[in-house]
Amino acid sequence: MSELLPAIEMTHSPKGLPANFAIIWLHGLGADGHDFEAIVPELKLPNDLAIRFIFPHAPVRPVTINGGMEMRSWYDILSIDEMRTINEKQLQKSCEQLEALIENEIARGIPSERIIVAGFSQGGAVVLTTVLRYNKQLAGILALSTYLPAPGWLESDRSSQNATIPVFMAHGRQDPVVPYGLAVSARQKLTSWGYSVKWFEYPMPHSVCYEEIQDISNWLQKIFAAYK
Repeated sequence: MSELLPAIEMTHSPKGLPANFAIIWLHGLGADGHDFEAIVPELKLPNDLAIRFIFPHAPVRPVTINGGMEMRSWYDILSIDEMRTINEKQLQKSCEQLEALIENEIARGIPSERIIVAGFSQGGAVVLTTVLRYNKQLAGILALSTYLPAPGWLESDRSSQNATIPVFMAHGRQDPVVPYGLAVSARQKLTSWGYSVKWFEYPMPHSVCYEEIQDISNWLQKIFAAYK
């Protein structure tokens, strides 16, 4: 198992109960685990839920499209052509690191089917690539403003354990960083493979909006309700 990435942890448990769900949330390129901390109270989740949030920090590495500048990145992006050219070895390493975080939550007592994995932009790309190949059932995927970085991997290596996993995908129609068309193509690919994708789009750039946070909250609560 890969060494665990450093991460920020927050627990939503107004009644002081031990966590019985976990959400692992990956940030985007150039950000860090703090990026989505503030979203936890904004989700306005019910008081009877006990959820541990894990916000890992990606490694710092040079990013080619940003002039080789070092920043937190799940993998190097070599070009931003239509499908994007990436460092696939680094993507695979990030997938292994995400799997290690999932396994750590299982070891801490959270059943795999009570773990949701979320990611924004590059983080979402890692989430899709990891979870759809992961060999234990998970509760759901939140894929925000993202795309499929290596669809060929999923053509041949999808996991039967997560063949019916709920998928929430959201994107801004004015996104200049991850073009809207890339997200639509990813959704179409997932749908063609038989995944049930809940699709949301908003009049926003490469960001998260209030309406999206409400939709995420509603989707999460439906996932949690299935386990009551």
